[in-house]
Amino acid sequence: MVDLAAFETKLGYTFEGKRLLETAFTHRSYLNENKAAGREHNERLEFLGDAVLELVVTEFLYAKYPEKPEGDLTSYRAALVNTVSIADAATKLGMNEYLLLSRGESKDTGRARMIILANAFEALIGALYLDSGYETAKKFIADQLFHKTDDVVEKRLWQDAKSKLQEIAQEKQGITPTYQVMSQSGPDHDKTFLVGAFIGTERLATGEGRSKQEAEQDAAQKALAAKGW
Repeated sequence: MVDLAAFETKLGYTFEGKRLLETAFTHRSYLNENKAAGREHNERLEFLGDAVLELVVTEFLYAKYPEKPEGDLTSYRAALVNTVSIADAATKLGMNEYLLLSRGESKDTGRARMIILANAFEALIGALYLDSGYETAKKFIADQLFHKTDDVVEKRLWQDAKSKLQEIAQEKQGITPTYQVMSQSGPDHDKTFLVGAFIGTERLATGEGRSKQEAEQDAAQKALAAKGW
């Protein structure tokens, strides 16, 4: 069993309800291998935490940018609370060390792990909310995410990678990028797509994802990095 007291020290918060904290770190796959554990997985807490996260970030952005229209605020919020952003915050908190996963899931270090971390981060918010209320959850979110806001706005990180690549490619080279599926693998319910991002005949990068759209975004993000854009 992982030592969650060490995580509480790192967090700077001690839970009244220790089971809430344990549940936040418990992935569904762990219970499949530990049926006698008498535990609950973290999906209900994640559902609650997601709603709290959205409200806290919405409230913050509404106050911070009084002149911005709803569309801009929605884009900023999406960039702050997306899987990459909150998985990064979870990683910096060291949450990876405390996850309760099946043996199979514990070997995965790719995008699947990023999603598990993001979900655990939201579940932790839900646990904090239930243990101590809105203000405690709000302080946690503020400490972990609000510092990213200026970067998101200044570097246009709120703009999705495909839109950003298209805008810069048209501006610099007068060409609209195209995307091509290079390969796909896996059963119908769990496919992985490999997509190439092209400017003309030049392949800038390839991206991977569970859908064509996700793979295209990944390819566009890597193309931006490859071009130094």
